[in-house]
Amino acid sequence: MKKRWAAAVGAVILSVAMLAGCAGAPASSMAQSVSGTASSSSAGASSQAAASESAASTDSTAGEKGVIRMAGLKGPTTMGVVSLMKETEEGKASHDYQVEMYGAADEIAPKLIQGELDAAMIPCNLASVLYHKPGGKIHTAAINSLGVLYIVGTDDTVKSVADLKGKTLYATGKGTTPEYALNHILTENGLEPGVDVTIEYKAEATEVVSALAAAGEGALAMLPQPYVTTAQMQMDTLNVLLDLTEEWNKVSPDSALVTGVLVVQKDFAEQNPELMSDFLADYQASVEWVNTNTAEAAGLIADYGIVPKAAVAEKALPQCNITFVSGAEMKQQVSGYLQVLMDADAASVGGALPGDDFYYGA
Repeated sequence: MKKRWAAAVGAVILSVAMLAGCAGAPASSMAQSVSGTASSSSAGASSQAAASESAASTDSTAGEKGVIRMAGLKGPTTMGVVSLMKETEEGKASHDYQVEMYGAADEIAPKLIQGELDAAMIPCNLASVLYHKPGGKIHTAAINSLGVLYIVGTDDTVKSVADLKGKTLYATGKGTTPEYALNHILTENGLEPGVDVTIEYKAEATEVVSALAAAGEGALAMLPQPYVTTAQMQMDTLNVLLDLTEEWNKVSPDSALVTGVLVVQKDFAEQNPELMSDFLADYQASVEWVNTNTAEAAGLIADYGIVPKAAVAEKALPQCNITFVSGAEMKQQVSGYLQVLMDADAASVGGALPGDDFYYGA
C-alpha cells in the first residue's frame, strides 16, 4: 500500500502546489503587510483620496455602467464570481466588474488599505484584521464561502470526532484559522488537542500529502478543498471521513465556519448605494449560477486560473460550500465565528471584535 501511495505523491504534489490555499490568513503576516503600507502615509492618503474621487464618479446614472475594481484569491473564495466575470467580458453584465486574481491574501491587503480596490474576496479573519488598521475602512458585505476543511484518510474506523482520540492527524495551518477551528471542534467534543489527539503541523499542504503517503494505512489528515479532491484523484484509497463544517455546526449552531467574505470600501459603498445594490444582486446571481451549472462553472474556474484543472474544480465544487449570505444572517454567522477566533488568539481578528459598522446592510 505504501508503494502505491508513494508512487502517486509526485503527481499530487505537482497538482496541489498550483492550488491556492483555502485557509484563513495568518494574523502576523497580515499585520506586517498592512504595517508596511501604513508607513507610507502620504502615499496612502493620496491613494485614498483618489479612490474617493473614483468612487464618487462610479455610481451610474440611468443607462450608464459603473465600475467596480475587485480582487480575488485563487481558490473557493472566488469561485462564485466566475459567471459575473464572464458576463463582464462579453459586455452583458449590468456594470463593469474588473476582477484581478492573486495567489495570497497579503497581496490584496495593501491594495485595500491604499484604496486601489473597491471590493475584494478574502478570508473572513483578514477582513476583521484590516478593519482595525489605519485606513482599513471596510464593510463585510456577504459571506461567499463556508468551511472547506475535511478529515481525510484510510482509517475507516473514524466515524465521529470522538473516534479521533488516540490518533495522529497531519495538518497545515498552524497559528491560523484551520488550527483554531480544529481545536474548537475537538475541545467541544471533549478532546484536548495535543493530548487526546496528536497533531503534526506541516508548512504546506504538499507536505501533508507526503506525510499521508509515508504513513500508509490508517493515516489521517486535515485538508481543505480543492486539495482533498486533487489528492483523491491520485489516491483511490483516500476517503473523506469527517466534514468539519458539519462538525462545527453541531457544537456551535449559532455561528458558522466561515472561509471567505466579500468586503467593500466603506466610502465606495456609501457613495454608490444604487451600484452596491446592483453589485450584490449580480454577485448572488453569479453564485447561484455556479452552484447550479457545475460543469460549465468548472470550465470557467480553470480558464480564469482559480483552480488549474476543470476536472478538479468540477469534483471539488459541491464540497467547497460556495454561498451568498448577507444582512442579519451574515452578521450572526460571522460574529460568532470571529468570537471563537478571538477566544483562541485575539491577534487573529486584529486584537478585538469589529463593531456593528463592520457589517454592511445588517
